[in-house]
Amino acid sequence: MTTVLIIGRFQPFHLGHLKLIEKFAKNHPNLVIGIGSSQEKNTRENPFSASERKEMIVKSLKIPKKKYTIVDIPDVNDDKKWVSWVVSLTPKFDVVGTNAKFERGLFEKAGFKVEETRLFNRDEYSGTRIRDRILNGGEWKNLVPAGTAAVMEKINAAERIRKLYKT
Repeated sequence: MTTVLIIGRFQPFHLGHLKLIEKFAKNHPNLVIGIGSSQEKNTRENPFSASERKEMIVKSLKIPKKKYTIVDIPDVNDDKKWVSWVVSLTPKFDVVGTNAKFERGLFEKAGFKVEETRLFNRDEYSGTRIRDRILNGGEWKNLVPAGTAAVMEKINAAERIRKLYKT
C-alpha cells in the first residue's frame, strides 16, 4: 500500500488542486496532503490561514477521511534542508506527487520517487487568478469546489482580500 505526498499552498484550494488529489488518490491508497507555507496568513499572496485551508480541503474532498492526512508544513527557507524538514513533519510516504519542477528536483535528489500529472487548466485554476478575480469583483466560484466557496463565504474572504490589497 503506497502513500503519496502532495504539497501545495492552497491559497485557495481550487479545482486544479482537487483534480490533482483525485488523480493521485486513484493510484495510491493513502495520501498525505501538506499545507505549504502554513505559517503564512493575512498577506496578499497568502490570505488564508492553515486552518482555513485545511477546512477548504476537508469540505471539498469526496474521498474517505481515513484515506488522507493533512499536515502543516511551515517554511524552512533553506532549499538544502527542505526535504528533510518535510520528512520530519509528515507521516511516512513512498511517492511525491507534484507538477512543480523545483520540488521534483529536490525530492529526486534526496532519493524519493516522484510522479507527475498534467496541469489542469492552469490558466484558470490558479490561486493568483482567483484572488485577482475576487479583488476585481469577477466570477470565481466556478473555479473552486463548493466546499471551498462555502468556507470562503463563511470567513468573508472577498472583504479580507480587498483589505489586504489596500495596504
